Amino acid sequence: MGRSDGAGSNQGRVIHGKRHRGCTTRRNGRLPILHDIAWATSVTALCWLRQSAQRKTVPWLPRPLSQIIAEAIVTMSVDILFRPFALKSLNLKNRIVMAPMTRSFSPGGVPTDDVAAYYRRRAENEVGLILSEGTVIDRPTSSNDPNVPRFHGEEALAGWKRVIDGVHAAGGAMAPQIWHMGVMAPHLSGWTPAQPFEGPSGLVVPGKPGGNGMSEQDIADTIAAFGRAAADAKRLGFDAVEIHGAHGYLIDQFFWAGVNKRTDAFGGSTLPERSRFAVEVVKAVRAAVGENFAVLLRLSQWKQQDFAVRLAKTPEEMEAWLAPLADAGVDIFHCSQRRFWQPEFEGSDLNFAGWAKKLTGKATITVGSVGLSGEFIAAFQGESSQPSPLDELLRRFERGDFDLVAVGRALLSDPQWVRKVREGRMETLRDFTKEALATLV
Repeated sequence: MGRSDGAGSNQGRVIHGKRHRGCTTRRNGRLPILHDIAWATSVTALCWLRQSAQRKTVPWLPRPLSQIIAEAIVTMSVDILFRPFALKSLNLKNRIVMAPMTRSFSPGGVPTDDVAAYYRRRAENEVGLILSEGTVIDRPTSSNDPNVPRFHGEEALAGWKRVIDGVHAAGGAMAPQIWHMGVMAPHLSGWTPAQPFEGPSGLVVPGKPGGNGMSEQDIADTIAAFGRAAADAKRLGFDAVEIHGAHGYLIDQFFWAGVNKRTDAFGGSTLPERSRFAVEVVKAVRAAVGENFAVLLRLSQWKQQDFAVRLAKTPEEMEAWLAPLADAGVDIFHCSQRRFWQPEFEGSDLNFAGWAKKLTGKATITVGSVGLSGEFIAAFQGESSQPSPLDELLRRFERGDFDLVAVGRALLSDPQWVRKVREGRMETLRDFTKEALATLV
């Protein structure tokens, strides 16, 4: 399922919990002398040391030796994130993904040289897979922001060509996230497209019109536009393509019973019925790129319009939702949560990505406040976040819950985040503040 090396193994790892194989080894049939030192072989002490590693000091020891041990423990902990991953067209140096984050620095929808440099910096600093900010497909009302990049038209695609060439020159891998916003509230700038927004039933939230309901021809044209965008991604040299099906945008609006009131083949009382539009988009993308090009799909239960919405309330409902999408051609499910550590269903601590992998057998990406204390919606309201430990992430990864880890705001504000984590330089990780949204660092 894309796991190239058995990431679920705990061989040679020091982790919280009950599994600690690899903590002691024999040399010439005898245990090392450190075995005689009680604290070195105590599981309790090792866990304490690992917590101390977050502070880069072990106070019992002289500082140089203390720092060496602390850094070694951090390195052992995060090493699992730096194993390679291969799946179809993807050959990644590690398991860390840059999450797609809207930046709005592409005037007229055209990525600039500054945008290209922004992504290249992440590739230079060891991000395994870069997912672009959402970039909109060729529909008259696919965007509510003139500075969001387009993924159509000669000038915009030339800009994206400069982006991917720069990422590859720096040794990175990248996929564009192709996007249609659906029915949206007008942008804060007051800009609106020349035509009304379009969606399954013209609703921006349940009961509130905000655009036009799509005709069957509109739907067919939109599906075809997703396919063309995917074909362009492959032609330009990208390593994969991601479809944005989350967060209350167009594809997610078809999933959501609150705003999909259609009575034709693209509506219905059940989630699988309302998934037909997404299935057809995935099929079109797969047909456009062929069988050996990786296709990712980002999904969420929550919506920007309503954080409490849940499309699938049980594992059975989730399987009925995801299985047709997997059959249509999804290789990797990118499972968006506001906080990755929150369980998806009662009776299990598995998160969304964990359940998606369990139910479909496909590779998954987890995402949601990785490496930071606060969640991202609050960031737009001015709340700052501080670096936070990766212990819970590593525990779930070690267990094999998911294959890749997407990092958003931490990478937005610090292009060196991945390198710093690999090198154990946790004390140099930056806070995130909303001011970071105003620049391309």
